[in-house]
Amino acid sequence: MAKKEKKYFDDQLDNEELIYVFKKHPVVMRKGLIYSSLAILLGTIPSLIKPEYIYFIGGLLGGFVLAGIIFLPYWISWNYSFYIVTDQRLIQITQKGFWSKSVVDIGLNQIQMVNYSVSGLEETLLGFGTITVQTFVGDLVIHDVHHPAKTQKKLLSILREKGFINALPPMAQDAN
Repeated sequence: MAKKEKKYFDDQLDNEELIYVFKKHPVVMRKGLIYSSLAILLGTIPSLIKPEYIYFIGGLLGGFVLAGIIFLPYWISWNYSFYIVTDQRLIQITQKGFWSKSVVDIGLNQIQMVNYSVSGLEETLLGFGTITVQTFVGDLVIHDVHHPAKTQKKLLSILREKGFINALPPMAQDAN
C-alpha cells in the first residue's frame, strides 16, 4: 500500500511539495485598529452624559464589544490571506471579510522575475514593502509584505533551484 503524503492546504495537488509560505505584515490591520479604538472611546460617552460609575463601566464594556466586532473582519482578512509557494506554483489566497475569498494560481514556469520595493518612512521603519512578481501575462503586485528583501531572495532561490530562471544573467554565462 502506497504511503499517503500529507496535504498542507486544500488545493494541494497529489505530487506537489510545499516549499514556502508567507503573509502580509500585520500593519494591514491598522485601519481596523483605529476604528476599534474609536469604538472604545465612543463607549465612554454614556459616562459623560450621566457621570456615574455604572454608566462608565457599562459604556466601556459596550465599547470593547463594539471594538471587537469592528476589528474582527480586519483580523480575519489578515489571518486567512497568505501566499504559498510549492515546487510547481505560486498561490495567492486573499480573504476579504467573512464571505469573500479569491485565489490566484501562477505556475512557477510562468514567472520571469521577482522584484521588491520599500518606499517611505513607515515601510522602512516597520519593515514591510511591495513585491512584484513579473509573469508572461502581467504583474502580480503584493503589497505590505513583511521583510520583502528576505521574501524576494527566498522566492528567487526557489525559482533558481527548480530551474525556472537562470542563476547568472546571459552575459555572465557567456563569459564562463
